Amino acid sequence: MFFNSANILFLFSSFLGIFLAISSSSWFTAWIGLELNLLSFIPLISFKKEQYSSESALKYFLIQAFASSILILAATMLLISPFYSSILISCSLFLKAGAAPFHFWFPTVMQGLSWFQAALLMTTQKIAPLTLLSYTLLSSSIFANNFFLITIFFSALFGAIGGFNQTLLRKLLAYSSINHMSWLLTAMILSDSLWILYFFFYSIISFSIISLFHFSQAFHISNLVFKMNFSSSNKMILLFSFLSLGGLPPFTGFIPKWILIQEMINQNMIFLLIILLISALSTLYYYISVAISSFLFSSSKIFYLIKPLPSTSSFLIFLNFSGLFFPSLILIV
Repeated sequence: MFFNSANILFLFSSFLGIFLAISSSSWFTAWIGLELNLLSFIPLISFKKEQYSSESALKYFLIQAFASSILILAATMLLISPFYSSILISCSLFLKAGAAPFHFWFPTVMQGLSWFQAALLMTTQKIAPLTLLSYTLLSSSIFANNFFLITIFFSALFGAIGGFNQTLLRKLLAYSSINHMSWLLTAMILSDSLWILYFFFYSIISFSIISLFHFSQAFHISNLVFKMNFSSSNKMILLFSFLSLGGLPPFTGFIPKWILIQEMINQNMIFLLIILLISALSTLYYYISVAISSFLFSSSKIFYLIKPLPSTSSFLIFLNFSGLFFPSLILIV
């Protein structure tokens, strides 16, 4: 079992490092928090039972350690050259968060993780870097803010293109996460509360899809076809969950994108909005391709052997359909 006493202790220590990083008043204490989070997360993903977990843990450690070294180097340069220091700090945090063009490690690390570990990497491990990025955005120069726009463009581009012809579900969600980083960074430019709202919805929807994959132990598109416990109703729920993750109305995932689109129109960010919408349509294409493929190539099954979804997964999946029933509780930005 994953939730033994040691893993719970490392999980608590990881969250403690996140809290220390986002509440710190200096880059040195923020670096300590990031390192505590890193050293606590490595044991969580280095299971010997998993075939590629050790490789993924080593890759993750090397990348995060390299980004931390850049961060502490840039922090020492703040008094000498604030301009170049802010650029290096942004690069190190983009590398930690897995934003393009520093995303090269993210899909390969995701491929060697279990579904629960992948969920942590896609959500909680991004809290500290994104929060620190929001701090740097407030005090950065105009060139540094333009560097944000370049990262948004590449995240939207690589996240949309990388998902095409992917048959591995963990890599598919990895490129989806890179694409959502472009929306998150755009929301960060507009408002702190807006990117927090978007990240909250993204985390909930990602956990709902991952819980479905974890329950059926599906890691490849072919698993969606031949798994005995993946019925037609489960495939329909998967389709709706993917549409929610892609931000298609009237699903829950449309709410943060709806608010963000309105804010971008008010700020006359039309060109950037067009890029984000095109990338979102591209991600919707490969989401639907995965779901439709599981329908078209269904194998014959003994239907009384199909297991129902657990109550926890059913509750998380219900969240994909319930968002627009309570819009007045969400539109607070």
